[in-house]
Amino acid sequence: MAAVFFGVVAESHAQWRGQRTRKATTPLPVLETESFDGKVLVSGLENPWALLWGPDGFLWLTERTGKTIKRIDPKTGRASVVGTINEVLVDPNSVHKGLLGLALSPKFLNGDDTLYIYYTYQDGDNLYGRLAKYPYNAKAGTIGNGTTVIEKLPAGQDHNAGRVVFGPDGKLYLSKGDLGHNQGSSVALEIEAQRLPTADEVQNKNWVSYVGKVLRLNTDGSIPDDNPVLAGVKSHVFTYGHRNPQGLVFAGDVLFSSEHGPSSDDEVNRLEAGGKYGWPHVAGYQDDQAYVYANYSKASPELQKKYDANVIPDGVPVQKESDWKRPDNFKDPIKTFNTVPRDYNYSDVRAEKLKDTFGFVPSYILWPTIGPSSITYYPADGAVPSLRHSLIVGALKNGCLYVVPLAGDGKHAQGDVQTLFRSQNRYRAVAISPDGKQIFVATDKGGFGRGLDGLPAKEPKNPGAILVFTYQE
Repeated sequence: MAAVFFGVVAESHAQWRGQRTRKATTPLPVLETESFDGKVLVSGLENPWALLWGPDGFLWLTERTGKTIKRIDPKTGRASVVGTINEVLVDPNSVHKGLLGLALSPKFLNGDDTLYIYYTYQDGDNLYGRLAKYPYNAKAGTIGNGTTVIEKLPAGQDHNAGRVVFGPDGKLYLSKGDLGHNQGSSVALEIEAQRLPTADEVQNKNWVSYVGKVLRLNTDGSIPDDNPVLAGVKSHVFTYGHRNPQGLVFAGDVLFSSEHGPSSDDEVNRLEAGGKYGWPHVAGYQDDQAYVYANYSKASPELQKKYDANVIPDGVPVQKESDWKRPDNFKDPIKTFNTVPRDYNYSDVRAEKLKDTFGFVPSYILWPTIGPSSITYYPADGAVPSLRHSLIVGALKNGCLYVVPLAGDGKHAQGDVQTLFRSQNRYRAVAISPDGKQIFVATDKGGFGRGLDGLPAKEPKNPGAILVFTYQE
């Protein structure tokens, strides 16, 4: 049976290698040393968001707009619905709302069959995020009623992040975005990624400052005793100063995140307890290149109406990266994608020519960002030699995986970033089989990306699917 992916029709057992990606900056090398068989494992999914390899040997996923948790046989692609979370709020105009993160208890199927799920919901006129836990009945293959871990977390139209992982310490880690403040429809709202909670807020369970943060929680939602004390207050906050950290992964005992940049400077960060990251004062490294902090939230309403991500009107308060005094706990990223010089021209005539096709100029698709949606770890003893001991970042914009090799200490990036499995899709999440021979990639059902010609593309080739790539030794 033919499988349609990579922008062409290919037999299920055809061999595939990485294909070169056209970018606004120097193209990254393509991983040419290994061969994989690629095929579509399952299709027709309602925007898969989280994808995990479970201890039962099955894939587990959430469908962001389908409100469902599914369990998928990695051999046949047969899917079964484990549960539906009806209170999930889905918005067809937002790719940041819905059923998001999923984590399985470290003792799943070994004494504690609990799923932990993060989603957006509505309470009156307010939009929130909730982390809840659900018991799993392995015999029935379904979940029972949920129990709230923590709720009334701030949520919005944009940048909700929402990745959930367990650490080797048995604690839950949850990523929270900045809600897209200071841009678009939220241009008048201040970015509060650097604001820390007060003692009164924590005492009253007012989590309004939990934006642009990574949280660390006990499984009952309480604050761990060994969480960092920041500005004199102990809270759920583990790190802060993030924009939209949609990816979290532990490599051993080291926690990494992938984070969306603004118009450049996507990041991979090593997250350390109490660490202060740069957003919105710094994007990528503090290098005074193309990014400057234009604080539209402090501009007049007239200037806010002229909002432009890259062409800043006179009168909007502007801060260079070097104008921000970096504190002792400031942490640089271990890797950035597509840092561009200060005179970089974000206007692209190729996008202008597509106005009639799309009804608007999709210039943002051609900005020098990859849209890092997820991050996972390829183990040092995995089957594929060139991938061992590396981080793998899934990209939404240009449908490929970015391979970031790690140094021997497991804390720093080392060597060149390479790309893998280029296609006209939005890669949302990645899971790896325990032996490392199979890489599973979940794709968005819709949304803009880049085609194989490097131009904006409106429709993915494999909407709402899981692609599987099997290593050929």
